[in-house]
Amino acid sequence: MTVVPVTSADSSAAEVSWFSALCSDDYQFLGVPDGTLRSSWGHCSGIVKEAEKQGFRNILCPSSYQVGQDTLSFVAGCAPLTSRINMLAAVRCGEMQPIMLARTIATLDHMLEGRLTINIISSDFPGEKAESNFRYQRSREVVEILRQAWTQDEINYEGQVYNFQNVPTGPAKPYQQNGGPLMYFGGYSPPALELCGQFCDVYLMWPEPKDDLAGRMKDVNTVAERYGRTLDYGLRVHMIVRDTEAEAREYADYIVSKLDDEYGQLIRERAHDSGSLGVSHQARARELADQFGYVEPHLWTGIGRARSGCGAALVGSTDQVLSQIEDYKKMGIRSFIFSGYPHLDECKSFGQRVLPQLETCSLPKLYGRIPTETPDTPLGGGERK
Repeated sequence: MTVVPVTSADSSAAEVSWFSALCSDDYQFLGVPDGTLRSSWGHCSGIVKEAEKQGFRNILCPSSYQVGQDTLSFVAGCAPLTSRINMLAAVRCGEMQPIMLARTIATLDHMLEGRLTINIISSDFPGEKAESNFRYQRSREVVEILRQAWTQDEINYEGQVYNFQNVPTGPAKPYQQNGGPLMYFGGYSPPALELCGQFCDVYLMWPEPKDDLAGRMKDVNTVAERYGRTLDYGLRVHMIVRDTEAEAREYADYIVSKLDDEYGQLIRERAHDSGSLGVSHQARARELADQFGYVEPHLWTGIGRARSGCGAALVGSTDQVLSQIEDYKKMGIRSFIFSGYPHLDECKSFGQRVLPQLETCSLPKLYGRIPTETPDTPLGGGERK
């Protein structure tokens, strides 16, 4: 029995995704910059191609103002390089005028023939320090406008931030049908839960003790129920998997063996989400961990010493990690976004050790968003006017 009702309750499969380090987040030793692991086009697109080769069903392409790749440009570049893997593009709400954003996403969705998913982000912009309620209001309005663009013939919207009347939606019609690309969302504050529960499809969480994850699922489900909705739930977590638990723990110690904690703090603080409520909960998990950094038997918080955001890893043998994933699935988690250091090597390791033993799916296909043939949209097979 899942913790809360989930949209994909009839499916025994899960969406298993990897991560492309677009934002200066790839290391052999955490906190020790390595020029061969820079967030270049060649390196990051190589991670995407390897993830597709290994059989991952989606890949998160994050967004941050750090040296690396612009997310939507990167996703566009990967479209002709891939044919099976979905792309989870992080979209920072407010960066682009929302109707033009709807068109950009529709363009990408056609380029990928329906393999696009969207991670809605509400963080500050470079040089901006906006009040939290305003940021979430702006994100809410962007999401509502995207929904209109993808499901209606006109956009008519009156909000606190945006006002549009009688805007035709033909240029913004995506490849995917029945609602357009799935929206993934993460956030812990009441405005974040309200936005996700009302409009989004997958609620993403960072790693914490299972009881805390269950509490977050219940909180957002309470909101979703008010709107007569259910959600699916996702977990973003790092991976260290080896043949034995001892080898996995040894590798965890190895990747932080050269870390200077003062420099690690600088890495954490340069991220735009460093002051968020979610990041504070990751810090709290580190405080609760034992002397070796484990807050649960296989959940190691050492990653967070040199990383803002997702700050813990599952550490163990193949069987132990599989068991942990099954426990999360029983809770109702249907989407997993994994990563490891270095990302390319650990993509291969997880892909060979664990992935063949998991039943996987594409959530857009499961939701009936992917048409069986080119849709009758202006960018597809529709009548040209």
